Amino acid sequence: MFQDGSPLALRAFPPAKDFAASKRFYLELGFVLDFGTEQVALLRRGDHSFLLQNFHVEQWAARCMMQLTLADLEGWWSGLDREGLVLRHGVRPPVAPRLQAWGGKVAFMFDPSGVLWHVTQTAPTTQS
Repeated sequence: MFQDGSPLALRAFPPAKDFAASKRFYLELGFVLDFGTEQVALLRRGDHSFLLQNFHVEQWAARCMMQLTLADLEGWWSGLDREGLVLRHGVRPPVAPRLQAWGGKVAFMFDPSGVLWHVTQTAPTTQS
């Protein structure tokens, strides 16, 4: 139970195999570096952020997933330099947005450490 109100933030700590390379990747995607040390980088996009850490365990990175929900997934996808990400960062090619069984669209991309990002657009709400 939270005694003093609601939480102000909830942040994940994804791993980075090559900390500098991972920071460059996220900065290219439009994240802003709000704070950084040799061990952690607070990366923000709008009101949302995560703490990239200079720590890596292969099995963890291979199972780590993050979700970024956008208002316009197709617009983001069309503006994404997919080939450039692969060439500049050595990542696996992103997977185009597809409608999922739960009603939303999802594109997939991997960061340089193998962390899987679900880039989503939520299903429009219907009024009855």
